[in-house]
Amino acid sequence: MKHPPERPLSKGQVAVLVAAALPMVAFGGLGAIGTYSNITSVFHRSATALGVVAAGEGATLVLALVLVGLTMLGQSSPAAVRLGLWTLPAVASLTGGAVANTVTEAVVFAVTPMAMCVSAEGMGLLARRIVVYRTGVDAEAQRRNAAVMQRLAYHRARAANHPDQDARDDSERASWKLAKKVGTGDAQLGARLVDVQRERMSDGADAALAGMFALPVTAPAKGVTDGPEQPAIEAADQEGVTPGVTEEGTQVTAELETVPAHGVTPVTDPVTPPRDAGGDRRRLRGRHARDRGAAQ
Repeated sequence: MKHPPERPLSKGQVAVLVAAALPMVAFGGLGAIGTYSNITSVFHRSATALGVVAAGEGATLVLALVLVGLTMLGQSSPAAVRLGLWTLPAVASLTGGAVANTVTEAVVFAVTPMAMCVSAEGMGLLARRIVVYRTGVDAEAQRRNAAVMQRLAYHRARAANHPDQDARDDSERASWKLAKKVGTGDAQLGARLVDVQRERMSDGADAALAGMFALPVTAPAKGVTDGPEQPAIEAADQEGVTPGVTEEGTQVTAELETVPAHGVTPVTDPVTPPRDAGGDRRRLRGRHARDRGAAQ
């Protein structure tokens, strides 16, 4: 798959990103200091307080740095890293609430470690967006889509071929639920779908405009031959090509409309051969001479 070219960050973007990252680190550090102070006030031993901070905020910071490093390398983070970013601060919160003497202190001790959790998640998200902006590749979205597609393929095969009817029904329902998650959070997929819809809308608009502005074509009248076609027929006669015969040798008979002349009655009787006019005159004169002789 061809990836888009990398885009460098401008100086203004770098300055804004640094300004956004610094408060995350600062508030995460303040959360660690608060947890240390809370545990010290209860146990009055700094070593114990440092151990609790290291197990909560310190481990969360390590996982946050791992997440940022993997994201900057264009790789997805393992499930253990993502789970640890929320599990460790939750354990630190429970620890603070358990060692508190009053309910008010329990609430304060439980909320303090969440500052490191939010800071770690914020730095990881910021690093991920930087990589997506520069390279156009979202490794985390690709990981999620790959997992969804793998589960979808499994359930579709199970719904089609499993011998148990209940198992087939369960996989059929599960596949429809998974179908909703395909492509979720994938910016590249969304951009491609927008491009496809833009092309379809352009084709539809082009077809609509062509139908609105297309002019009707009037067919020539029957029996009317354009002038430029006659020289082509004469040229065919000169070259020895019989008019009405195609190149494949098929005889084409033209339909001619015969118009009778005015005042002429068409002859339907058979044509009589012409007689000898001179012989008729001699026989007529002989007949007259016989008639005169008989009269005398």
